[in-house]
Amino acid sequence: MEDIKIMLMTIEHIEEVMNIEKLCFPNPWSEKALIQEIEYNQLARYRIITHGDEVIAFGGMWLIMDEAHITNIAVHPDYRGQGIGDLLLRALIEVAEREGIFQLTLEVRPSNYPAIQLYYKYGFEVVGRRKGYYEDDGEDALVMWKKGV
Repeated sequence: MEDIKIMLMTIEHIEEVMNIEKLCFPNPWSEKALIQEIEYNQLARYRIITHGDEVIAFGGMWLIMDEAHITNIAVHPDYRGQGIGDLLLRALIEVAEREGIFQLTLEVRPSNYPAIQLYYKYGFEVVGRRKGYYEDDGEDALVMWKKGV
């Protein structure tokens, strides 16, 4: 796919990011929460992927002490299965590593098989389970960690 760019998420991207958030998650973050993340949270690092002028994916993480907590990764449904999630995860890992952080963690639904496979590809391992983590349906969350380069 041509004309793909990875860049810093800014306030100008909020409307398109919110559209993706609503398409991808049953309980999307609010616009206010996302604005807080990118404008005021000094621990947050967010990236978007564009195809031409269209935002097609976004992801973010918090850098806390010596670890990065991936808060969200979302790819517009029309662009899934094309390696966009792979590009986004790799970009987030590179951001963490540039800041000297080599441990990453995240939570994922056990039913989100494509995401779990992507995380395994990048060296994440399941280390635990949070019972009833997701408010919309009470599904558990798998806790995954990637340690080291």
